[in-house]
Amino acid sequence: MAPSSAALSLPSWSPDDPAASLRAVIRQTGDLPLPGAGKTLQRWRVLADVAALDVAAIKLYEGHTDAVAILAELDPQGRIARMARAQVDGTPVWAVWAAQPPDARVEGVARAEGIALSGRKAWCSGAAWVTHALVTYFNEAGEAALAAVCLQAPGVRVTDEGWHAVGMAGSGSVDVCFDGTPAWPVGAVGAYIARPGFWQGGAGIAACWYGATLPLVRTLAAAQARRAEPHALAHLGRADVILQQAAALLRAAAQAIDDDPQGDARILALRVRAAAEAAALSVLDAVGKAMGPAPFCRDAALARRYADLPVFLRQSHAERDLAQLGQGVTQLPAAEQAWRL
Repeated sequence: MAPSSAALSLPSWSPDDPAASLRAVIRQTGDLPLPGAGKTLQRWRVLADVAALDVAAIKLYEGHTDAVAILAELDPQGRIARMARAQVDGTPVWAVWAAQPPDARVEGVARAEGIALSGRKAWCSGAAWVTHALVTYFNEAGEAALAAVCLQAPGVRVTDEGWHAVGMAGSGSVDVCFDGTPAWPVGAVGAYIARPGFWQGGAGIAACWYGATLPLVRTLAAAQARRAEPHALAHLGRADVILQQAAALLRAAAQAIDDDPQGDARILALRVRAAAEAAALSVLDAVGKAMGPAPFCRDAALARRYADLPVFLRQSHAERDLAQLGQGVTQLPAAEQAWRL
Protein backbone atom coordinates (compact mmCIF):
# COMPACT_ATOMS: atom_id res chain seq x y z
CA MET A 1 0.00 0.00 0.00
CA ALA A 2 1.07 3.58 -0.52
CA PRO A 3 2.99 5.18 2.33
CA SER A 4 0.70 7.44 4.32
CA SER A 5 1.39 11.02 5.34
CA ALA A 6 2.16 10.08 8.93
CA ALA A 7 2.33 13.68 10.13
CA LEU A 8 -1.25 14.39 9.07
CA SER A 9 -3.73 14.17 11.94
CA LEU A 10 -7.30 14.69 10.83
CA PRO A 11 -10.24 15.71 13.02
CA SER A 12 -13.13 13.30 13.34
CA TRP A 13 -15.92 13.55 10.80
CA SER A 14 -19.46 14.05 12.09
CA PRO A 15 -22.16 12.99 9.60
CA ASP A 16 -24.57 15.06 11.72
CA ASP A 17 -22.61 18.28 11.15
CA PRO A 18 -20.86 18.08 7.77
CA ALA A 19 -20.45 21.86 7.47
CA ALA A 20 -18.40 22.15 10.66
CA SER A 21 -16.56 18.91 9.91
CA LEU A 22 -15.61 20.11 6.42
CA ARG A 23 -14.30 23.40 7.76
CA ALA A 24 -12.29 21.55 10.40
CA VAL A 25 -10.66 19.30 7.80
CA ILE A 26 -9.86 22.27 5.54
CA ARG A 27 -8.36 24.13 8.46
CA GLN A 28 -6.29 21.13 9.57
CA THR A 29 -4.89 20.25 6.14
CA GLY A 30 -4.11 23.82 5.12
CA ASP A 31 -3.24 24.72 1.55
CA LEU A 32 -2.49 21.60 -0.47
CA PRO A 33 0.29 21.60 -3.08
CA LEU A 34 -1.16 22.37 -6.48
CA PRO A 35 -1.20 19.60 -9.11
CA GLY A 36 1.96 19.58 -11.20
CA ALA A 37 3.85 21.86 -8.80
CA GLY A 38 6.36 19.23 -7.72
CA LYS A 39 4.42 17.70 -4.83
CA THR A 40 1.49 16.02 -6.55
CA LEU A 41 1.99 12.80 -4.60
CA GLN A 42 1.87 14.75 -1.34
CA ARG A 43 -1.42 16.26 -2.48
CA TRP A 44 -2.82 12.85 -3.34
CA ARG A 45 -1.76 11.38 -0.01
CA VAL A 46 -3.84 14.00 1.79
CA LEU A 47 -6.80 13.22 -0.46
CA ALA A 48 -6.37 9.51 0.30
CA ASP A 49 -6.19 10.21 4.04
CA VAL A 50 -9.42 12.23 3.98
CA ALA A 51 -11.09 9.50 1.93
CA ALA A 52 -10.06 7.00 4.59
CA LEU A 53 -11.69 9.26 7.17
CA ASP A 54 -15.10 9.26 5.46
CA VAL A 55 -16.29 8.78 1.87
CA ALA A 56 -18.76 11.68 1.94
CA ALA A 57 -16.01 13.81 3.48
CA ILE A 58 -13.69 13.30 0.53
CA LYS A 59 -16.46 14.12 -1.95
CA LEU A 60 -16.87 17.51 -0.29
CA TYR A 61 -13.20 18.11 0.51
CA GLU A 62 -11.95 17.15 -2.96
CA GLY A 63 -14.45 19.57 -4.49
CA HIS A 64 -13.07 22.39 -2.35
CA THR A 65 -9.45 21.60 -3.14
CA ASP A 66 -10.24 21.19 -6.84
CA ALA A 67 -11.89 24.61 -6.93
CA VAL A 68 -8.85 26.18 -5.28
CA ALA A 69 -6.59 24.55 -7.88
CA ILE A 70 -8.85 25.68 -10.75
CA LEU A 71 -8.81 29.27 -9.51
CA ALA A 72 -5.02 29.18 -9.18
CA GLU A 73 -4.83 28.07 -12.81
CA LEU A 74 -7.52 30.25 -14.40
CA ASP A 75 -7.40 33.31 -12.12
CA PRO A 76 -3.70 33.49 -11.16
CA GLN A 77 -4.00 37.09 -9.95
CA GLY A 78 -6.42 35.88 -7.26
CA ARG A 79 -9.19 38.40 -8.01
CA ILE A 80 -12.03 35.92 -7.56
CA ALA A 81 -10.54 34.44 -4.39
CA ARG A 82 -10.32 37.93 -2.89
CA MET A 83 -13.91 38.72 -3.84
CA ALA A 84 -15.06 35.45 -2.28
CA ARG A 85 -13.24 36.15 0.97
CA ALA A 86 -14.91 39.53 1.17
CA GLN A 87 -18.34 37.93 0.95
CA VAL A 88 -18.11 35.57 3.91
CA ASP A 89 -17.04 35.58 7.52
CA GLY A 90 -13.97 33.36 7.45
CA THR A 91 -12.48 31.22 4.71
CA PRO A 92 -14.69 30.45 1.70
CA VAL A 93 -15.64 26.80 1.27
CA TRP A 94 -15.85 25.88 -2.39
CA ALA A 95 -17.50 23.26 -4.56
CA VAL A 96 -17.21 22.42 -8.26
CA TRP A 97 -20.53 21.71 -10.01
CA ALA A 98 -19.73 20.71 -13.57
CA ALA A 99 -22.30 18.03 -14.43
CA GLN A 100 -24.39 18.93 -17.45
CA PRO A 101 -27.21 16.39 -17.86
CA PRO A 102 -29.74 17.20 -20.58
CA ASP A 103 -32.55 17.80 -18.08
CA ALA A 104 -30.66 20.39 -15.99
CA ARG A 105 -29.15 23.36 -17.80
CA VAL A 106 -27.73 26.66 -16.53
CA GLU A 107 -27.39 29.62 -18.88
CA GLY A 108 -25.51 32.86 -18.35
CA VAL A 109 -26.23 36.34 -19.67
CA ALA A 110 -23.52 39.01 -19.73
CA ARG A 111 -24.08 42.00 -17.47
CA ALA A 112 -22.17 45.21 -16.89
CA GLU A 113 -20.36 43.44 -14.07
CA GLY A 114 -19.99 39.71 -14.54
CA ILE A 115 -22.90 37.54 -15.63
CA ALA A 116 -26.34 36.45 -14.45
CA LEU A 117 -27.03 32.73 -14.13
CA SER A 118 -30.44 31.14 -14.57
CA GLY A 119 -31.52 27.51 -14.65
CA ARG A 120 -31.13 24.29 -12.70
CA LYS A 121 -27.84 22.62 -11.80
CA ALA A 122 -27.86 18.93 -10.87
CA TRP A 123 -25.49 16.89 -8.68
CA CYS A 124 -24.47 19.83 -6.49
CA SER A 125 -22.53 18.19 -3.67
CA GLY A 126 -22.47 20.10 -0.41
CA ALA A 127 -24.91 22.72 -1.66
CA ALA A 128 -26.31 23.38 1.80
CA TRP A 129 -22.87 23.76 3.40
CA VAL A 130 -20.45 25.43 0.98
CA THR A 131 -20.20 29.19 0.60
CA HIS A 132 -19.16 29.34 -3.07
CA ALA A 133 -19.16 27.16 -6.16
CA LEU A 134 -17.56 27.00 -9.57
CA VAL A 135 -20.45 26.25 -11.94
CA THR A 136 -20.38 25.31 -15.61
CA TYR A 137 -22.95 27.13 -17.72
CA PHE A 138 -23.75 27.97 -21.35
CA ASN A 139 -23.24 31.52 -22.55
CA GLU A 140 -25.41 33.42 -25.01
CA ALA A 141 -23.56 31.81 -27.93
CA GLY A 142 -24.27 28.33 -26.54
CA GLU A 143 -20.64 27.81 -25.51
CA ALA A 144 -19.70 26.01 -22.29
CA ALA A 145 -18.01 28.25 -19.75
CA LEU A 146 -17.26 28.46 -16.04
CA ALA A 147 -18.44 30.92 -13.40
CA ALA A 148 -17.92 31.51 -9.70
CA VAL A 149 -21.02 32.12 -7.62
CA CYS A 150 -21.67 32.90 -3.97
CA LEU A 151 -24.40 30.70 -2.51
CA GLN A 152 -25.65 33.65 -0.47
CA ALA A 153 -26.25 35.71 -3.62
CA PRO A 154 -29.80 36.63 -4.65
CA GLY A 155 -31.59 34.17 -6.88
CA VAL A 156 -29.99 31.02 -5.42
CA ARG A 157 -32.35 28.26 -4.27
CA VAL A 158 -30.88 25.08 -2.80
CA THR A 159 -33.51 22.37 -3.21
CA ASP A 160 -33.94 19.02 -1.49
CA GLU A 161 -34.44 17.40 -4.89
CA GLY A 162 -32.32 15.11 -7.04
CA TRP A 163 -30.98 12.56 -4.54
CA HIS A 164 -32.75 9.46 -3.24
CA ALA A 165 -29.88 7.02 -2.66
CA VAL A 166 -28.79 5.75 0.75
CA GLY A 167 -25.16 5.64 -0.42
CA MET A 168 -23.38 9.02 -0.32
CA ALA A 169 -26.39 10.67 1.30
CA GLY A 170 -23.86 12.52 3.43
CA SER A 171 -22.56 14.39 0.38
CA GLY A 172 -25.78 16.42 0.17
CA SER A 173 -25.81 16.24 -3.65
CA VAL A 174 -29.02 18.05 -4.59
CA ASP A 175 -30.27 20.30 -7.38
CA VAL A 176 -29.64 24.05 -7.14
CA CYS A 177 -31.71 26.60 -9.04
CA PHE A 178 -30.49 30.02 -10.17
CA ASP A 179 -32.71 32.94 -11.12
CA GLY A 180 -30.70 35.89 -12.42
CA THR A 181 -27.98 35.12 -9.89
CA PRO A 182 -24.91 37.38 -10.15
CA ALA A 183 -21.67 35.50 -10.84
CA TRP A 184 -18.16 36.06 -12.19
CA PRO A 185 -16.73 34.41 -15.30
CA VAL A 186 -13.70 32.23 -14.59
CA GLY A 187 -11.20 31.98 -17.44
CA ALA A 188 -11.97 32.06 -21.14
CA VAL A 189 -14.71 30.04 -22.81
CA GLY A 190 -13.64 26.39 -22.85
CA ALA A 191 -10.70 26.98 -20.50
CA TYR A 192 -12.09 24.74 -17.76
CA ILE A 193 -11.63 21.61 -19.88
CA ALA A 194 -8.69 22.81 -22.00
CA ARG A 195 -6.37 23.57 -19.07
CA PRO A 196 -3.70 21.01 -18.05
CA GLY A 197 -5.20 20.78 -14.58
CA PHE A 198 -8.44 19.25 -15.84
CA TRP A 199 -6.93 15.78 -16.29
CA GLN A 200 -4.48 16.26 -13.42
CA GLY A 201 -7.46 16.79 -11.14
CA GLY A 202 -9.21 13.81 -12.71
CA ALA A 203 -6.22 11.66 -11.84
CA GLY A 204 -6.44 12.87 -8.24
CA ILE A 205 -9.88 11.29 -7.95
CA ALA A 206 -8.11 7.93 -8.20
CA ALA A 207 -6.25 8.75 -4.99
CA CYS A 208 -9.64 9.37 -3.35
CA TRP A 209 -11.00 5.99 -4.49
CA TYR A 210 -7.80 4.33 -3.32
CA GLY A 211 -7.89 5.93 0.12
CA ALA A 212 -11.56 5.10 0.58
CA THR A 213 -10.75 1.37 0.45
CA LEU A 214 -8.09 1.42 3.16
CA PRO A 215 -10.32 1.19 6.28
CA LEU A 216 -11.87 -1.95 4.79
CA VAL A 217 -8.63 -3.79 4.22
CA ARG A 218 -7.18 -2.54 7.52
CA THR A 219 -10.19 -3.98 9.32
CA LEU A 220 -9.62 -7.32 7.61
CA ALA A 221 -5.90 -7.27 8.43
CA ALA A 222 -6.61 -6.51 12.10
CA ALA A 223 -9.16 -9.32 12.30
CA GLN A 224 -6.68 -11.79 10.82
CA ALA A 225 -3.96 -10.66 13.20
CA ARG A 226 -6.25 -11.57 16.08
CA ARG A 227 -7.53 -14.84 14.67
CA ALA A 228 -6.28 -16.06 11.32
CA GLU A 229 -8.44 -18.07 8.95
CA PRO A 230 -6.89 -19.49 5.75
CA HIS A 231 -9.53 -18.33 3.29
CA ALA A 232 -9.72 -14.87 4.84
CA LEU A 233 -5.93 -14.64 4.66
CA ALA A 234 -6.13 -15.44 0.96
CA HIS A 235 -8.63 -12.60 0.48
CA LEU A 236 -6.29 -10.30 2.42
CA GLY A 237 -3.42 -11.32 0.17
CA ARG A 238 -5.51 -10.60 -2.91
CA ALA A 239 -6.42 -7.17 -1.57
CA ASP A 240 -2.79 -6.42 -0.76
CA VAL A 241 -1.59 -7.28 -4.27
CA ILE A 242 -4.13 -5.13 -6.06
CA LEU A 243 -3.61 -2.19 -3.70
CA GLN A 244 0.16 -2.42 -4.23
CA GLN A 245 -0.42 -2.33 -7.98
CA ALA A 246 -2.72 0.68 -7.78
CA ALA A 247 -0.38 2.51 -5.40
CA ALA A 248 2.59 1.99 -7.72
CA LEU A 249 0.64 3.43 -10.64
CA LEU A 250 -0.53 6.39 -8.54
CA ARG A 251 3.06 7.20 -7.56
CA ALA A 252 4.25 6.91 -11.15
CA ALA A 253 1.41 9.11 -12.40
CA ALA A 254 2.10 11.78 -9.78
CA GLN A 255 5.77 11.85 -10.79
CA ALA A 256 4.89 12.03 -14.49
CA ILE A 257 2.57 15.00 -13.86
CA ASP A 258 5.27 16.81 -11.90
CA ASP A 259 7.82 16.08 -14.64
CA ASP A 260 5.55 17.59 -17.32
CA PRO A 261 3.04 19.90 -15.63
CA GLN A 262 1.88 21.48 -18.90
CA GLY A 263 1.52 18.15 -20.69
CA ASP A 264 -1.64 16.26 -21.54
CA ALA A 265 -2.40 13.99 -18.56
CA ARG A 266 -5.50 12.44 -20.12
CA ILE A 267 -4.08 8.94 -20.67
CA LEU A 268 -2.36 8.97 -17.27
CA ALA A 269 -5.63 9.95 -15.60
CA LEU A 270 -7.69 7.33 -17.41
CA ARG A 271 -5.16 4.61 -16.54
CA VAL A 272 -4.89 5.45 -12.87
CA ARG A 273 -8.64 5.92 -12.45
CA ALA A 274 -9.31 2.51 -14.01
CA ALA A 275 -6.72 0.90 -11.75
CA ALA A 276 -8.05 2.54 -8.59
CA GLU A 277 -11.64 1.66 -9.45
CA ALA A 278 -10.69 -1.98 -10.05
CA ALA A 279 -8.76 -2.04 -6.78
CA ALA A 280 -11.68 -0.61 -4.82
CA LEU A 281 -14.14 -3.09 -6.30
CA SER A 282 -11.78 -5.97 -5.55
CA VAL A 283 -11.31 -4.84 -1.95
CA LEU A 284 -15.07 -4.50 -1.45
CA ASP A 285 -15.47 -8.05 -2.72
CA ALA A 286 -12.53 -9.52 -0.80
CA VAL A 287 -13.40 -7.99 2.56
CA GLY A 288 -17.07 -8.88 2.22
CA LYS A 289 -16.27 -12.52 1.48
CA ALA A 290 -13.61 -12.76 4.19
CA MET A 291 -15.60 -11.16 7.01
CA GLY A 292 -19.14 -12.25 6.21
CA PRO A 293 -22.11 -10.16 7.33
CA ALA A 294 -20.42 -8.57 10.37
CA PRO A 295 -19.20 -5.37 8.63
CA PHE A 296 -22.62 -4.83 7.10
CA CYS A 297 -24.60 -5.41 10.29
CA ARG A 298 -22.50 -4.59 13.37
CA ASP A 299 -20.12 -1.80 12.38
CA ALA A 300 -21.95 1.40 11.47
CA ALA A 301 -18.93 3.12 9.93
CA LEU A 302 -18.01 0.16 7.74
CA ALA A 303 -21.63 -0.39 6.76
CA ARG A 304 -21.86 3.24 5.68
CA ARG A 305 -18.64 2.85 3.69
CA TYR A 306 -20.06 -0.21 1.93
CA ALA A 307 -23.08 1.90 0.97
CA ASP A 308 -21.08 5.01 0.03
CA LEU A 309 -18.11 3.64 -1.88
CA PRO A 310 -19.97 1.92 -4.77
CA VAL A 311 -21.89 5.16 -5.39
CA PHE A 312 -18.70 7.23 -5.23
CA LEU A 313 -17.02 4.90 -7.74
CA ARG A 314 -19.74 5.64 -10.25
CA GLN A 315 -18.03 8.97 -10.76
CA SER A 316 -16.09 6.72 -13.13
CA HIS A 317 -17.53 6.35 -16.62
CA ALA A 318 -16.58 2.66 -16.67
CA GLU A 319 -16.30 1.19 -20.17
CA ARG A 320 -16.64 4.61 -21.78
CA ASP A 321 -13.45 5.68 -20.00
CA LEU A 322 -11.74 2.43 -20.97
CA ALA A 323 -12.73 2.97 -24.59
CA GLN A 324 -11.35 6.50 -24.44
CA LEU A 325 -8.13 5.13 -22.96
CA GLY A 326 -7.91 2.48 -25.66
CA GLN A 327 -8.39 5.09 -28.38
CA GLY A 328 -5.62 7.18 -26.84
CA VAL A 329 -3.28 4.20 -26.69
CA THR A 330 -3.75 3.49 -30.41
CA GLN A 331 -2.51 7.01 -31.13
CA LEU A 332 0.68 6.68 -29.09
CA PRO A 333 3.98 5.84 -30.75
CA ALA A 334 5.06 2.30 -29.86
CA ALA A 335 7.89 3.66 -27.74
CA GLU A 336 5.41 5.58 -25.59
CA GLN A 337 2.95 2.78 -24.90
CA ALA A 338 5.01 1.95 -21.81
CA TRP A 339 4.29 -1.77 -21.72
CA ARG A 340 7.96 -2.80 -21.65
CA LEU A 341 9.45 -3.44 -18.23
